[in-house]
Amino acid sequence: MKRDIMTNELSVNELHLDYGTGASANPILKGVSMHLQKGEVVALLGPSGSGKTTLLRAVAGLESPKAGTINIGERNVFDGAKGFEMPAEQRNLGLVFQSYALWPHKTVFENVAYGLKLRKLGAAEIKDKVSDVLKNLGLGHLAERYPHQLSGGQQQRVAIARALVYNPPVILLDEPLSNLDAKLREEARAFLRELIVRLGLSALMVTHDQAEAMAISDRILLLNNGKIEQQGTPQSMYETPDTLFTAEFMGSNNRLPGQVIQRDGAQVHLDINGTRLQATARGNGGGDATLIRVEEVRVSATQVDNAIELPLLTCMYLGDRFECLFKSANGEISLRAYSKYRLDPGRYWLQLPADKLWVF
Repeated sequence: MKRDIMTNELSVNELHLDYGTGASANPILKGVSMHLQKGEVVALLGPSGSGKTTLLRAVAGLESPKAGTINIGERNVFDGAKGFEMPAEQRNLGLVFQSYALWPHKTVFENVAYGLKLRKLGAAEIKDKVSDVLKNLGLGHLAERYPHQLSGGQQQRVAIARALVYNPPVILLDEPLSNLDAKLREEARAFLRELIVRLGLSALMVTHDQAEAMAISDRILLLNNGKIEQQGTPQSMYETPDTLFTAEFMGSNNRLPGQVIQRDGAQVHLDINGTRLQATARGNGGGDATLIRVEEVRVSATQVDNAIELPLLTCMYLGDRFECLFKSANGEISLRAYSKYRLDPGRYWLQLPADKLWVF
């Protein structure tokens, strides 16, 4: 039966998974539910220990949950209530490991062809499929080389080719760019996003890098201590976080010691070190934390509205801009802001727009 574009290629419902048994059991996933639609890329984002890699491995069949269900398309591959668990090799998923896991004694062609040989395809069909996927990934001229003769970026592409060659319904990516250096990561990020869009892939990707998650994915699931903290488009996660955890994880922030004086709906009046400022409540807006993204702070040499005056401590050159650090004499307030130019020593007014100064 042909599926339409809104069909879920992957559905996970109320998944629970523990490490250990009995009294020593350590819960890792605590009722996680998620859906991946055809042609969609979902990033599993979160700090170490949040459960993102465990969730990916459970979908792959490499970890055994204790409760919940997992469906790939219309196939049920795990049902805790029925005690059913489909073996990993029968799930027909493409998996790209963090380490790439290439056979060192096999050529690029042989590495990519390995899964097809296990599926007992004919030699001619294997040659056609492998040649096609290598060409798609710009690896056609490297078919006879061995992994040690390739760069890190090329090895990564071979690992992706091996996962794609048998046209799986879902490709699973476990921190696929983490082994690359900073510059190559940026290039690989653009390549991976372009490839996913061009081939119409459905992909689930684990990463701890929020910039990587925002660049590559259509939707982000932010995990925190085994539960989904928030999910949404990269833009909504960054611009309208529901919780302090989401706001702090999704960007580079200044955290300020603010005291709530008055609140009228989402409008909040704050006192920050004797300066009265207007801010916006997010989440429950209880006032436990006040923060603003570094890029939202505006530096002015003259007095402006909704601003705090601080002396400049230092400026750091970042290539396309300077990151400037301001600090109060008593050390209680520290603020970072970006400037196109290196600032002269002195005191500055740091404007904190009310809609970008968030109170949680």
